[in-house]
Amino acid sequence: MAKETQSNYTDENIKTLEGVEHIRRRPGMYIGRLGNGSNPGDGIYVLLKEIVDNCIDEFSAGYGKQVLITVEEGSVTVRDFGRGIPLGSVVKATSELNTGGKFDDKVFKKSVGLNGVGTKAVNALSEHFYVESFRDGESSWAEYERGELKGSGRKEHVSDKNGTLVTFTPDREMFGQYAFNMDFVETMVKNYSYLKKGLALVLNGTTYKSENGLLDLVKENLSETPIYEPIHLEDEDIEVVLTHGNSYGENIASFVNGQNTRDGGTHLAAFREAIAKTLKEYFKKNYAPEDCRQGIIGAISIQIQEPNFEGQTKTKLGSTYMWEKYKTDENGKKLQNPDGSLEIDRGPTIRTFVNDFVAKKLDNYLRMHLDIVPRIEEKIKASQAEREEISGIQKKTRERNKKANVYNKKLRDCRYHFNDKLPKDKEGLGEQTSIFITEGDSASGTITKVRNALYQAVFSLRGKPINCYKESRRKVAENEELNLLVSALGVEDELDDLRYNNIIVATDADDDGMHIRMLVLTFFMKYYPDLIRRGHVYILQTPLFRVANKKERAYCYTSEEKEAAIARLKTAVQITRFKGLGEISPEEFVDFIGEDMRLDLVKLADEESISEIMEFYMGDNTIDRQNFIRANLKSEEELEDINI
Repeated sequence: MAKETQSNYTDENIKTLEGVEHIRRRPGMYIGRLGNGSNPGDGIYVLLKEIVDNCIDEFSAGYGKQVLITVEEGSVTVRDFGRGIPLGSVVKATSELNTGGKFDDKVFKKSVGLNGVGTKAVNALSEHFYVESFRDGESSWAEYERGELKGSGRKEHVSDKNGTLVTFTPDREMFGQYAFNMDFVETMVKNYSYLKKGLALVLNGTTYKSENGLLDLVKENLSETPIYEPIHLEDEDIEVVLTHGNSYGENIASFVNGQNTRDGGTHLAAFREAIAKTLKEYFKKNYAPEDCRQGIIGAISIQIQEPNFEGQTKTKLGSTYMWEKYKTDENGKKLQNPDGSLEIDRGPTIRTFVNDFVAKKLDNYLRMHLDIVPRIEEKIKASQAEREEISGIQKKTRERNKKANVYNKKLRDCRYHFNDKLPKDKEGLGEQTSIFITEGDSASGTITKVRNALYQAVFSLRGKPINCYKESRRKVAENEELNLLVSALGVEDELDDLRYNNIIVATDADDDGMHIRMLVLTFFMKYYPDLIRRGHVYILQTPLFRVANKKERAYCYTSEEKEAAIARLKTAVQITRFKGLGEISPEEFVDFIGEDMRLDLVKLADEESISEIMEFYMGDNTIDRQNFIRANLKSEEELEDINI
């Protein structure tokens, strides 16, 4: 019986995916995620970045001082004025995997794209892709549809300046009805300008150009007055900026070869370590690293050869060394060790390189600017005093909760964390780990029943949390609910110890639910803003309506979806308006927290003032807020026709 039901596995099942076909079959391997453009990490921005990266690499190599970028109606055009792709290789460079000029470090020593995949991924995932290279009065062009070559050719006697032109339209079969968020695109372009002093990037007619590099980035994005002017330090292959503010947490942007590594990596870890170590040695006191870095604002950019990023989207640096390559003889043949392994020539570790630079340059700066030294030490001492007081209070609160066995009642953890036999990299589960922050037993019970217990955890709040903005830090530390939440997240001592990649606030779509959502977000914004800046915090969107007849039912998140469902189901339609998560049965809810789960990323731009945001929404009931509420007030009938 078993043999009859077993599927056949023959030679016909063995397939080789040619050219860019593999990219279309497995886009996540190349661009991380698809998405519709609502998240800055969505694939359409990765496609744009891959093309612009090539232009940046040309500028870094000394060719072309301007990049023209046009984004309109879902299509993108990028024109640089570098050397242009060699005319005989335009088709190969845009369609054949593992083909490109950046494998030769004589040509591209410190580029971002090194694996010959970027442009091919853009080609494969675009419904239309056109490339034309201009060189010395000639050009070569190629045109594709979804990675399939539709035409190519050469032109003579052209007047265009040397460089490369690329036009692409992301494939709606892959990305759906996407839209470019121009705020995300503008931020990307600004970052390029800060990192490449002297390069002019023109986005839809607006020019972005920086003369002071990372110093401009930090100054233009300051959301509070720092306690001293930002310190700007530069050397070959490294540039850093740092200052201190009075907010909690750390706000340090990081870059490698012009790539925004928003998830950090070895260079950011080294920079954080170097700041604390240098300050401790300068003051000759054993200050805790977290006190040295509390309220730090800054940025680091390094240039290394052949960087190793974790994932094709290049958001986290994994490299250990500034450079490493195989040793070769005079004929280019790789040399071997006595055991047969290949000899590798390595540069200094990134940790050593960054530490040595900061230790020398920052120490020199402090000795030359003695006026800021007392302010820095005062900041460190204030952080130390508060941390020690709060730590003691939190410890007593946790011990009290532990004795009462409260913790186990609040958190239903996932197997990923307590099954030691489970490989931590299995199917990328680390990135999938999620914790739902819910209110009350009904909602948490529903989610607990239908969650994927392998990587989804549930934390149940009891009533409304304390308003952290109005209360003292001491009173917040004594709060049982928030203490348990911090323990569940694992961020008592270090943000890098975060146990879940996705923190999902799941509250009801009514007044109390919205208020609880704001209170939770206020806690994160005030004391753990980096959780938001690093893209870990989300709002769960659940359907507002169920539209059903005797044969079929549809779940709708907006009034438009509701009207479309009514028109499609036509007869004997019954409409249910959901207001609480507990109203949705577990059998229905399972579809809303699966692979197609709808999440709204909680975003916080670097330039946004946390204190101003919290004062407006969570502070005293001012005339400004009253006017805002009146201007945006909706009746219950109107609320049923919008996406809350």
